Amino acid sequence: MTAHIASFADSPTVTAAPAPSIGRSMVPLLIIAIAICSGFTMMLSFGIAAETAKRELGLSDTALGIIQGVSAAVPLVLFSIPIGILVDRTNRMRLMVLFSLIWTIGTFWTAFATDSWTLFAARMLTGIGTTGALTAALSLSADLCLPEQRGRAMLIPTLGKSFGQAAGFALAGWLIGVFAAANAPQWFGEMVPWRSAHIMLGVISAALTLPLLFVREPARHEVEAGPEAPLRVVAAELWSRRAFLIPLFVGQVTVVMADAAGGIWAAPVLERNYGLKPEDFAGLLGGVMLFTGIFGSILGGIVADWGQKTGRQGGLLIGAIIAALVGVPAALYPLMPDSMTYLAMLGLLVLAGTVTGLVTSVALTVYLPNELRGLSIGAFIAIAGLIGFGVTPPLVAAVSEPLGGEKFLGTALAIVGAAVSVISVLGFALAMKRAPVTPTCQTGLDIAVR
Repeated sequence: MTAHIASFADSPTVTAAPAPSIGRSMVPLLIIAIAICSGFTMMLSFGIAAETAKRELGLSDTALGIIQGVSAAVPLVLFSIPIGILVDRTNRMRLMVLFSLIWTIGTFWTAFATDSWTLFAARMLTGIGTTGALTAALSLSADLCLPEQRGRAMLIPTLGKSFGQAAGFALAGWLIGVFAAANAPQWFGEMVPWRSAHIMLGVISAALTLPLLFVREPARHEVEAGPEAPLRVVAAELWSRRAFLIPLFVGQVTVVMADAAGGIWAAPVLERNYGLKPEDFAGLLGGVMLFTGIFGSILGGIVADWGQKTGRQGGLLIGAIIAALVGVPAALYPLMPDSMTYLAMLGLLVLAGTVTGLVTSVALTVYLPNELRGLSIGAFIAIAGLIGFGVTPPLVAAVSEPLGGEKFLGTALAIVGAAVSVISVLGFALAMKRAPVTPTCQTGLDIAVR
């Protein structure tokens, strides 16, 4: 695909021509992946500094859970569906630039937060930008390749997400170590290390926004009602597919619950239960997240395309069911006897979650017409944000209370993770049974329900 400076006045175009092959779209896919990598780095960077910030600002576990969890959940619930509608109806590359600027501002604001409320607002901006961009990226990726190549194409931005999640721990931890050293650079004055690290991350994020200006908005394929269809028509199309979408939502949202709890509480458990400091485990944790994220993305793309080739109704979701099953024992990672086993099991959980996330994304772009994809992805993100980030972190803290308080955080994390992982298996299995035959086929849904 030829790259040029995108016009912010571009409007969506629809074509009946075949989508380009993945080979022709590799450059824009890579640029989109780099942006997603940046966003997830900024979104997760505070996790490695959570305990230090907690001590500096005098926060409780509940406050920390709200700052990291609810700050992501509230804007997702409020904005993800409107963002999804915008993705279906407007220039998605313009949205990508806007979201990149939003998470960059949130990263800078994190560095200068003076209390729990300003820190909450800063983390909220990183959540809005990152998840909004992910919605746009998945929709863009679907229009940049043929349906039978969609699993492999969508693993590219998913790899960007995986690199970003790993960098959120590894890069942020490394920067904190740099600014905490005896001969640390004083680039930003007398700021404490975790704040200086976030200023540096903001600078990096701003630089990585620039390549997005050179990607053209692709034409939209596999359209039923069209990007300008009235919302009531789109809502009716979505409602007609509820038998498939509801269990698919349940399956992926419960996976997000386990992953979100792990991402937020992994570092505190390593510090409390295993006596490690951030600089001791940042590189290891980042490496585990990177390796499992990469392998999970590749595996997810392969099994999604393989599932389609089986010819079975809903066969695309076979990989999600298997990955969800793996996630059940992996969710017990906080009970492991040593830190290395802890990290290995956490990595297995991340791998399973990456596979289900990619397969679910591919399922939405294969089984739904174009005008429903952004809305559906936005609805997924809204519900996952509300439950996964808004409910799960405080839920883990609440479960630890009757067990004996903060020292039982790991046990509570295992209980919640294993329980929701079982539910995810059931959700994906039912979604497979009820999957439509084609994006625009209504009878397939009737057959699936029967």
